[in-house]
Amino acid sequence: MEFFDILKTIGIFVGALMILVFIHELGHFLAAKFFGMRVERFSVGFPPRIWGFKKGDTDYCIGATPLGGYVKISGMVDESMDTEHLEAEPQPWEYRSKPVWQRMIVITAGVIFNMILAFFIFSGLVMTNGKLVVPVENIDGIYVTEESILHEIGFRNNDKIIGVNGEEVVYFNDLVASSVLTAEDLSYIVIRDGEQITVPVSSNFLDSLQTRGFISPELILPSIPSGIVEGSPASEAGLQRGDKIIAVNGAEVGYWIQLTSLIESNPENTPMELEILRDGEVRTVSVTPSSDNTLGIYPPDLDIAGGIRIDYGFGESLAAGWDETAEQTTGILQGFARMISGDISVKQNLGGPIAIANMTRQATDSNGWIGFWTITALLSITLAIMNILPIPALDGGHLVFLIYEGITRREPTEKVKIIAQNIGFFVLVSLMLFVVFNDVIKLF
Repeated sequence: MEFFDILKTIGIFVGALMILVFIHELGHFLAAKFFGMRVERFSVGFPPRIWGFKKGDTDYCIGATPLGGYVKISGMVDESMDTEHLEAEPQPWEYRSKPVWQRMIVITAGVIFNMILAFFIFSGLVMTNGKLVVPVENIDGIYVTEESILHEIGFRNNDKIIGVNGEEVVYFNDLVASSVLTAEDLSYIVIRDGEQITVPVSSNFLDSLQTRGFISPELILPSIPSGIVEGSPASEAGLQRGDKIIAVNGAEVGYWIQLTSLIESNPENTPMELEILRDGEVRTVSVTPSSDNTLGIYPPDLDIAGGIRIDYGFGESLAAGWDETAEQTTGILQGFARMISGDISVKQNLGGPIAIANMTRQATDSNGWIGFWTITALLSITLAIMNILPIPALDGGHLVFLIYEGITRREPTEKVKIIAQNIGFFVLVSLMLFVVFNDVIKLF
């Protein structure tokens, strides 16, 4: 990766992370202020402090380490391990003087705000861009090569997939929904040679889906160029937008992947005989690929593959955003559960800062701002789930103590809290070292 690409990756990742951290800490801050708690510091980024200003009782600042943030609330034992306040009597503005239910709201507010952020992002995306879907009834089949993971699983060329996990679906998109791929027993309903069969996906394949690909839109794209580059070999041969290429050098072609594979394997400077279907008539044209083995044709979009764009009004966008947030949350939770149970590999599926940065950059490169905001929403949900885990030093750890206090009417001693914070901090540092090391190993 070139130096500029590295800087771009870091910049995009830090931008997304700062948005998530700011929203998370804003939830804690607003909840604390609402209940009359004094907030001593609102920091985006960890120390050392590089910039900020003080207004009222609060120091608003930016830290030099952009891997998180924190809100320091008076009277609370947190990751700062500040215990000086314990020697004095609780003050009305302190966290420890407030009822348990108020402290619970303050602790969970960051997680709630991250979920709200994801909801608004998903709602905004469908409101401004609609949703491109491909009805299953518009698809003739999928393209499967003998070398692909799909073939190993049990799919065959021209299989028409109509359902997943025992239920038929309306849209192709539903076949690879997050909650579907992480379900305990994954299987697909397929029409093959006029007969309906079920293709189960063994858990042995789950770890390979990310690296080797799975059921992607590219598998259904027909061999119909969406455009022709002016002055290219295809243009000079007379190809037109919308021509369906049905054969190459006598070999039958139906899918775009087939076409590009044949073009790439064609001997250099050797003409290719293309049979095209135009206005119901089959024609034959001869075309010689350029020096880089290309014809100068644009790949088809999903519109050509039978896709339709659904536009949403304001209320419909909110409903769609809610559904997408629930869908992605279910998928992430199921994924974590399958890692814990050992069904899928933690090493293969758990990513750290490097993996997340690369994923964010790739999403932005392929889909622009839509990709950036989509991945930001997914990371926001992931951050919320991670933070609510019952690990001391995380929001979930604080919540466990509050639940204990609410049930027993006794607050855990400050010594117990501090010991738990230290243990939690050690666990988090160990986890961070593992995921960073795992990311580095994956690069090689």
